[in-house]
Amino acid sequence: MPISIDRFEEYDSPERRETNAERVMQFLVENRDKAFKATEIAAGADVNENSIQPVLNRLRHRGLVRHKEPFWAIGDLERVRNAYMLRSTNRFLDEKLGEEDRDEWLAAAESNDEEGE
Repeated sequence: MPISIDRFEEYDSPERRETNAERVMQFLVENRDKAFKATEIAAGADVNENSIQPVLNRLRHRGLVRHKEPFWAIGDLERVRNAYMLRSTNRFLDEKLGEEDRDEWLAAAESNDEEGE
């Protein structure tokens, strides 16, 4: 059943979907004793094959996965654990305090700059 566009704009999905990166990390952590080709990770993590390379490259850039052509594996587990804890903390704070608004941050910065002049 369709909803009005106003309701759509205000709609907040009741279930929080995991990101592609989160699904990839979950898959690799569960299979940390193996290395996979990108297509195998896409299938195992239920990520579109067209999206998997950018996801893996971002995770590699952050040190969360390792790459030896053509295989990918989980990165340093301590680093992965720290990233997970940071993500969990951010989600908890967003739920308790509300998400941060970039526009509010920029407006506050501009206001502080004007006061300092």
